[in-house]
Amino acid sequence: MPGSPIAAIEAIPLRIPLKPDLPAAALWGEELMAADSLLVKVTTDDGIVGWGEAFGLYGTALAARALDELVTPLCLGCDAADIAALMDHVQRQLHVFGRGGAITYALSAVDIALWDIAGKRAGLPIAAMLGGGDGRAMPCYASLACYTEPQRVRAAVRRVVDDGFTAIKLHESQLPAIQAARDEAGPAIALIVDAGCAWTLARTQGLAAELRDVGLLFLEEPLWPPENFAGLAELRRSTALPIASGENVGTAMEFERLLDAGAVDFVQPSPAKMGGITELRKVFALAAARDVAVMTHSFYDGPGLLAAIQTAAALGGADVMVEWRWFDLEASIYPESWAPTDGWITVPPGPGLGIDPDPEVISAYRRAPYE
Repeated sequence: MPGSPIAAIEAIPLRIPLKPDLPAAALWGEELMAADSLLVKVTTDDGIVGWGEAFGLYGTALAARALDELVTPLCLGCDAADIAALMDHVQRQLHVFGRGGAITYALSAVDIALWDIAGKRAGLPIAAMLGGGDGRAMPCYASLACYTEPQRVRAAVRRVVDDGFTAIKLHESQLPAIQAARDEAGPAIALIVDAGCAWTLARTQGLAAELRDVGLLFLEEPLWPPENFAGLAELRRSTALPIASGENVGTAMEFERLLDAGAVDFVQPSPAKMGGITELRKVFALAAARDVAVMTHSFYDGPGLLAAIQTAAALGGADVMVEWRWFDLEASIYPESWAPTDGWITVPPGPGLGIDPDPEVISAYRRAPYE
């Protein structure tokens, strides 16, 4: 069924400060004071608005420029309902710039927004459009910032345990910080470590016994470079550590290579980084054919998070968990009433992504596109 042409695409960068009472955290060696997001608003000729999100962190300006200068001109005037064909067309036109990075992040946001529009036009949540799962409750793990110092790690872990989370992800690569988290959390809390591609294969093998003693649900992206799929497979074979990777994989074909290498126990596609829902659902199919669990990467707070939740609710198995970025911001893009309760989140029941961003939050925290 034909839709309406795309009339406008707008980049909306946000910067929301963290609450001041948190343990001091860092990102890439700098103190973390606020969270940057890049929302994307797509409007059709007949006035339907869809919301997307491009992965950004400190790179939101790059994704915003890629959106405005490269992606948007190829999308304006195109049928908003023919999502797969449009996404394929744009990828083919822009492949000379690479099949990942800021351009793909921008394209991901447009794809998510078009799925939001499709759901609103149909009057259905995206989960229902993908085959079910709307209204499903799913467990979350609290995904923390990097605190490095053991006492700061302990303080953050205590906060999230007191909030009712029973699973926690650390972004740490130092054993004292990892051990401090386990000591504070106790044995009943599931613990995930994202090492941020910090180690060589030999170094990780040398740490394996201590990591096993900590007791991990999985070890995420331990090796540099992240595309060392053979190294991840050898790490799994030689240590029996449960391994996860995928947030830095950019295409469905790369995911197929990752899975065929036997590199992971959990695969982690990131909808705001690798092409939106159109590409994300392909990874679920690839993983299901190989009996590998999918744990979507959703280290963001806006439509990218909702895209992960809606898709995982429909296509994920019983072991699926939601990555909930626990930054404790001074304002939320979505109503505070929609948040995990005792570590569980419910798929929002509204059409499309289920919830629209709060216009007052956008107004209060919006910043210049290329700042």
